[in-house]
Amino acid sequence: MDDRSEDRDIEVEGGIYAYDRKISGITDDGSVVYQPLLASRNRKNTTSQIAIVGANTCPIESLDYEIFENDLFKQDWRSRKKIEILQYTILKWALAFLIGLSTGLVGFLNNLAVENIAGFKLLLTGNLMLKEKYFQAFFAFSGCNLILATAAASLCAFIAPAAAGSGIPEVKAYLNGIDAYSILAPSTLFVKIFGSIFGVAAGFVVGKEGPMVHTGACIANLLGQGGSKKYRLTWKWLRFFKNDRDRRDLNTCGAAAGVAAAFRAPVGGVLFALEEAASWWRSALLWRTFFTTAVVAVVLRSLIELCRSGKCGLFGKGGLIMFDVNSGPVLYSTPDLLAVVFLGVLGGVLGSLYNYLVDKVLRTYALINERGPGFKVMLVMAVSILTSCCAFGLPWLSHCTPCPIGTEGKCPSVGRSGIYKSFQCPPNHYNDLSSLLLNTNDDAIRSLFTSRSENEFQISTLALFFVFIYCLGIITYGIAIPSGLFIPVILAGASYGRLVGRLLGPVSQLDVGLFALLGAASFLGGTMRMTVSLCVILLELTNNLLMLPLVMLVLLISKTVADCFNKGVYDQIVTMKGLPYMEDHAEPYMRNLVAKDVVSGPLLSFSSVEKVGVIWQALKMTSHNGFPVIDEPPFTEASELCGIALRSHLLTLLQGKRFSKQRTAFGSQILRSCKARDFAKAGLGKGLKIEDLDISEEEMEMYVDLHPITNTSPYTVLESLSLAKAAILFRQLGLRHLCVIPKTAGRPPIVGILTRHDFMPEHVLGLYPHIDPLK
Repeated sequence: MDDRSEDRDIEVEGGIYAYDRKISGITDDGSVVYQPLLASRNRKNTTSQIAIVGANTCPIESLDYEIFENDLFKQDWRSRKKIEILQYTILKWALAFLIGLSTGLVGFLNNLAVENIAGFKLLLTGNLMLKEKYFQAFFAFSGCNLILATAAASLCAFIAPAAAGSGIPEVKAYLNGIDAYSILAPSTLFVKIFGSIFGVAAGFVVGKEGPMVHTGACIANLLGQGGSKKYRLTWKWLRFFKNDRDRRDLNTCGAAAGVAAAFRAPVGGVLFALEEAASWWRSALLWRTFFTTAVVAVVLRSLIELCRSGKCGLFGKGGLIMFDVNSGPVLYSTPDLLAVVFLGVLGGVLGSLYNYLVDKVLRTYALINERGPGFKVMLVMAVSILTSCCAFGLPWLSHCTPCPIGTEGKCPSVGRSGIYKSFQCPPNHYNDLSSLLLNTNDDAIRSLFTSRSENEFQISTLALFFVFIYCLGIITYGIAIPSGLFIPVILAGASYGRLVGRLLGPVSQLDVGLFALLGAASFLGGTMRMTVSLCVILLELTNNLLMLPLVMLVLLISKTVADCFNKGVYDQIVTMKGLPYMEDHAEPYMRNLVAKDVVSGPLLSFSSVEKVGVIWQALKMTSHNGFPVIDEPPFTEASELCGIALRSHLLTLLQGKRFSKQRTAFGSQILRSCKARDFAKAGLGKGLKIEDLDISEEEMEMYVDLHPITNTSPYTVLESLSLAKAAILFRQLGLRHLCVIPKTAGRPPIVGILTRHDFMPEHVLGLYPHIDPLK
């Protein structure tokens, strides 16, 4: 549930404030315009507390990225010795190293498994084709794909539905402050790894790059849990990381490591985390993410070198550079620049259309996935059969091409993996379309990027392959398997880029392989809407710095054109899934409203020394995660805001039964008997719940002092503050609660609490439907 979920009537002393309506103005005809009730029972936030995570719907919560400065925290901070501060610093770097090491290992094993499983399937199909057993070859090919697809779908549907899809939108939402138990759970990590292997090996038009980002974040989250009391895996040092703020930094390192492992692009991984994933950034985090991705690069380099000896099966060669592009001097003239501009515009238009269609398909699949796990598996099986039929049937439409000069022994590739597939062709000939379709995605990209022969792929082949990848990429994304968008987008972009290069061959000085790279860049910019990180990733992938100016140009143009139509694909998916993501800018209509205009109620507060039964009843009847604490007479001369107490801290305090029969302040006794680590946030395991408390009737009438657990320095804003400024403040500080206080004296000390749901367009425009969202 969210910070302020479903509203119920609760009888609490001084707990609910409801204010009278105030006249806000008089219209031309003399009628009175009233403001909505401020923090009253009648104004409720009806935004959804449920979101789609992977292929599963689950409740969501906000994360506590703010440092909660209560007396217990201050006491713990003052008591820390220099050696403990040094331990904390060392452990941060040690965990960054372990994240890089683990993610690098997983990335390597992922590649190893995909290449060998897919290679075995393709060799089996190729051998049957050589024997002219065409029907047996088709059934072997489609049967292997169906088995692998069913395995991936079953893992996602029955074990971890949150592992379906790319995972980048979920990681992006987590780093923005949105949490659901299943986003980074160990079961999600397990299914993400093996489901991605099976899904990519099954021949789907998906990539493993997006799932690797999610995998890296899951690994980081698992390492940063601060130990486990359930399995007695606790260590004194690990207590420092039992908070959302440090876990957020570790997960940022994990996301960067995932990109570095997937693309073998360490610098690109850092920039991806900075540009796309993270909502908060600082220089210290930059150093740690760079260190993490450097570890990934070293691990991958070491492991790939071991495979050069041929001990890794079909994954026998490789390096940090995945796709070699013609490294000769890049010379270009005015016609070439015009061609690059054309590619940028084309990529922007096709990318925005791609995003639009993906959004429509995801909404359709969501209706199917709601029917249950069985329907999820059947949908995956149907898409697998369609993919197999297209991949095996389309090459029959292509003509056989003589092998290029100088490829003797390599063309056609018989009895081994390779890029020249003979399919049904006679000796010394190859089928160019089967070389793209009946191959791994990495080999297909490598074929499009290289330029051994300008006429290696016919124009009709490139056009047909583009339509196949474009359409099946849209249809495949959204089924219940781990699936990334990077590889389908690169394949589609490279195919139409090479096609444009073939058409402009007589007037252009650029190589067709370079055109393929620029096409991939334009389509990536049109769909992802990233610029700096994509530019560096592509340059690290191809090891061609001479292309930097042209890649920058085509990315800028494609992003600019696509932004005229819709948002980036990950932003669209975040919205479609119902995740309450806080943008880094305020919406235009927020300038017309102030903070008090959107505060919803009822507002439930506690006295600084409150009756146990009142707190227990409030916790039982609501799912609120933050409660204002009010200092009242006789502790102060007049009512004033003391701070905010968290639900988890209240539960822990009640469980400890540190009560008093008298309504007196006894916080000093609690400080002596409690430690800050007793109130630390639980990790992946379930935290304390109200049902876990055992409080007698006699204890219900006793009192508890809330001063030790109250954050006495919460962020507060005046009720007259612009809603736009409040939204920017909320997002940039990473808040979960923002207190709204009255502007004038003589009123209750707090008007209400703003949470992220109060800034959502659904809530604001629901209260004020007459407001123009664009003004």
